[in-house]
Amino acid sequence: MAVLSLAPLQFVASIPPTTRAVTAATIVLSLLYYFLLWTGDETFSAPYLVLVPGSSIFYPWTFLTSAFVESTIFELIFSLIVIPASLRYLERLWGSIETAKFVVVTIVASNIIAFVANWLEYLLFRAPVFLYGHQYHGLMALQIGVLVGFTQIIPEHQVQVMGFIKARVKTLPMAYVTFSTVMCIIGFQVPFIIIQFGWLVSYIWLRFYKKNNVETLSGGPVYGDRSETFAFVNWFPPFIHVPITILSNTAYTVANKFHLIPTGGSDVEAGGYSQLPGGARAEAERRRAMALKALDQRVASASPTPQRASNGSAAPPRPGPSTAAPPVVSSTSNDEPSTDITENKSESR
Repeated sequence: MAVLSLAPLQFVASIPPTTRAVTAATIVLSLLYYFLLWTGDETFSAPYLVLVPGSSIFYPWTFLTSAFVESTIFELIFSLIVIPASLRYLERLWGSIETAKFVVVTIVASNIIAFVANWLEYLLFRAPVFLYGHQYHGLMALQIGVLVGFTQIIPEHQVQVMGFIKARVKTLPMAYVTFSTVMCIIGFQVPFIIIQFGWLVSYIWLRFYKKNNVETLSGGPVYGDRSETFAFVNWFPPFIHVPITILSNTAYTVANKFHLIPTGGSDVEAGGYSQLPGGARAEAERRRAMALKALDQRVASASPTPQRASNGSAAPPRPGPSTAAPPVVSSTSNDEPSTDITENKSESR
């Protein structure tokens, strides 16, 4: 019984803190919403839990808490299957603080955009439904956010969707955005439009604002991922690359002019920004460590073993040429390029 009681505690303790907090908040707030819905009447409304554009100005915490409320049990099950495992993977790479920033920024900024959009629709059409008839809730913004994060880290990795559909990771975000677009066109703006806002917010954060776990040679931090493979234009099909490039370059120029984008010194060795977690400078440090380890092993294996004479003294080494074969040390993994070290050493007497 002691083993059975400790196993769940050990499993919970092994979950990183940010992932644990998001999962617990989703379970607690969703169950609270179900309880209030079950005990309420047919006019039940919870503007203090979900985001209602006309009321949330009086409940500002709902810009964050509404994401942890799944209105149906099926949405809750889906979120608990996808979000904890995905966040756990990202938190192992980014750290708890950066993952928490990513979660909060993606959720809050997406809800603020949705709030503003609904108020603009109300001012345009003068229909109260845009203020009090729509409720934003659920982790859809965070779901598309983690897909964008995976696209940055492992874009070519192949996954199976629903057990039989094979797709590359880099195709999943736009497939989810396309689904959101279709749902909005047929009349289900809420809450599916939040997917599009979550995609934009998470991409902008990872592209320009996320602090990487690497510093430049001058000691300053490195923000975002400016690599060409993570450029905004690559999210779209080739036939519209030209207008998208003009639009994105214009937006970047304006944002840079108003100092809205953080700047960090470029690492000479890293070449600026890197797509891989940890940056190219961290990669260079790993390669140096591997080279030094291989060199130590080479020197240790090349040292002659003295032979002991019958009287206990070390016998002198035999004269003659000796040539050590050059070793080749290779290390290949998903996130570390192979390193080859070759050393020739000849001694002649």
